[in-house]
Amino acid sequence: MEVRIPLEICREGVSAPAYARRGDAGMDVRAAVDLVLEPGQTAVVPTGLKFAIPEGYELQVRPRSGLSLHTKLRIPNAPGTIDAGYRDELGVLMENTSPPGCVPPDAEPLLLDAKGGTPGRYRIRKGDRIAQLVLSEAPRAAFERVGRVDGIGQDRGGGFGSTGP
Repeated sequence: MEVRIPLEICREGVSAPAYARRGDAGMDVRAAVDLVLEPGQTAVVPTGLKFAIPEGYELQVRPRSGLSLHTKLRIPNAPGTIDAGYRDELGVLMENTSPPGCVPPDAEPLLLDAKGGTPGRYRIRKGDRIAQLVLSEAPRAAFERVGRVDGIGQDRGGGFGSTGP
């Protein structure tokens, strides 16, 4: 099924999100600016994209597996949610999990295609693939207050963090 989503490109030289292959769930999204993330720093990376997501849907911002494997860059709020009513530019939260002080301040920044997960400063270039977007249905919850929930359905047991006995 295809859902049509109005898209505004609000920065020069930015491309629309795109699926790499037929059947992919996630669309690559790219940085709209150049920036350097220092060890321990978190920044909002602009994408140059604005959406009008239909009611009943959300776009989820998720990490790219290769970026998580090969760099110290993380999306700290993954999955991030873009609600149907949001109309501003999409910014992706990126965190450099390298420990502060791990490299000299004048060291050359690593590029996103660096391999090995080396700690350091990272240079994000305009056009770099920084995250993926997944469209998801977002039904509304209607809570019904009851006296107790332990008699509804089956309790798996085991408490917080457990998958049961």
